[in-house]
Amino acid sequence: MARPTKVTNRIRELRFANGRMTQAELADRVEVTRQTIIAIEQGRYSPSLETAFQIARVFGATVDDVFAYPEQE
Repeated sequence: MARPTKVTNRIRELRFANGRMTQAELADRVEVTRQTIIAIEQGRYSPSLETAFQIARVFGATVDDVFAYPEQE
């Protein structure tokens, strides 16, 4: 069983702020599957650096605006 990632994201919030974009629409724009977007959005999968930049670009944001990694524990 896969371990959840520590990387958090604001993808759902940004999708809704951008005209209620669907997961499928985002997936098409980033050229990944809808299942990949679902897994990233739910924190079950960390995107590649390239995919993270592509997602951020769709929203006109920086990678730091979309994704976060917790400070040391």
